[in-house]
Amino acid sequence: MKHIKVGENIPNFTLPSSNGKEVSLHDFKGEKVVIYFYPKNMTPGCTAESCDFRDYNSQFKNLNTEVIGISPDDLKSHEGFITKYELPFLLLSDTEHQIAELFDVWKLRNKDGKEFMGVERATFLIDEEGKLVKEWRKVNVEGHVQEILDTVKNI
Repeated sequence: MKHIKVGENIPNFTLPSSNGKEVSLHDFKGEKVVIYFYPKNMTPGCTAESCDFRDYNSQFKNLNTEVIGISPDDLKSHEGFITKYELPFLLLSDTEHQIAELFDVWKLRNKDGKEFMGVERATFLIDEEGKLVKEWRKVNVEGHVQEILDTVKNI
């Protein structure tokens, strides 16, 4: 499978969303989109990252930028995560990890000496025309959302 690279247009994709609808990337044409891939709902790092995006969400909105989270979790799990942490943006369910593979974030991971396939934390900034303009891979959560916001302000 071909992976997306900075400077390329992102092919349209559609996934089930926490709003109960199928959501496509093309639904956001004319807006910038921040897509953050994260491994699992309710885990410490993913919760911290999602809450940071929640806390900065209005600033992103003021810059004509939508934030979208994608994980392999199902919609029921997303619903609980959104409710518990009052997340104001969409979470998309990529249970078959097709979009994670497209963005090359479905990786062999290792935790506590066990290897498994899972999502590597990464964030992608897409411009109003659907082109990938910046990517952050192997993300360290602390300060990450502020860095993305600063980037959005400067493009």
